[in-house]
Amino acid sequence: MASAAPSRLVVLAISMVLFSSVAMATDFVVGGEKGWTLDFNYTEWAQDKVFHVGDNLLFNYDNTKHNVVKVNGTQFQECSFAPDNEVLSSGKDTLTLKAEGKKWYACGKANHCADHQMKFAINVLAAGPAPAPSSANSVMASLSGVLVFAIAAIFA
Repeated sequence: MASAAPSRLVVLAISMVLFSSVAMATDFVVGGEKGWTLDFNYTEWAQDKVFHVGDNLLFNYDNTKHNVVKVNGTQFQECSFAPDNEVLSSGKDTLTLKAEGKKWYACGKANHCADHQMKFAINVLAAGPAPAPSSANSVMASLSGVLVFAIAAIFA
């Protein structure tokens, strides 16, 4: 029975790491309630947000009318896209920010980028501290605390 205690501690430690990594990433719904659409000021939307490695960009849009193209700075300025650009087209795309630096995104359909400014650029910083607690984060923190306590009580 004593040999089971170390394995229980390992499970507890792994659980703590998983809970903490989930709490650190922030999900940004691009465009908020409007989503990824025509004639929306994405520069203004992004200006008060801080993006870190590990955060997620969630693109919600009608995939019969729009897509999301990852572009470079020149393509962003010119609204021109190369055949090898990564194109997302599910209508519910999630992009995890994996590296620091400037990132550019645009709609590659019709003239949405040039004529409707359906594009935006962000600067991604190194992985940051856990976000400030919101009501949802507070609930998760409370639940994870209860879970840790329950696991500790079971294995004590």
